[in-house]
Amino acid sequence: MESAHGGSTVSEVHRGVEDHSRVFRDLVLGFVKIHVLYHASLGPVYGAKISGELERHGYRMSWGTLYPLLHNFERQGLLVREQRIVRGKVRKYYEITDLGRRILEEARRLSVELVSEIAAPNGRGDLAAIRNAQ
Repeated sequence: MESAHGGSTVSEVHRGVEDHSRVFRDLVLGFVKIHVLYHASLGPVYGAKISGELERHGYRMSWGTLYPLLHNFERQGLLVREQRIVRGKVRKYYEITDLGRRILEEARRLSVELVSEIAAPNGRGDLAAIRNAQ
């Protein structure tokens, strides 16, 4: 399967690389963490909702990875949890804290800088233009 750009899809690349590389898994987990903070900044999220959102972006997360990540963010003060009863079951919703929002903003700044560098044809993005646009 090819992407709209003529290359492999994100999922195909993930399957080909992630099976063989702990480094790649660690890199992807960093992206996932930014995604989780971003979506929690938009409003309350719960496990199945964020899992679906991550899958939409091509990330495959087991519950054994996702829930500890959410719990760790809560322990670190990046997210707060609220339990609600939904259809007779307890569902844990997570929202971003002020600290989580500050970390997300710094991750956003670093991400823009990184993407500008690695996406440029010569490997040297115009950081000044990107910084001025922010």
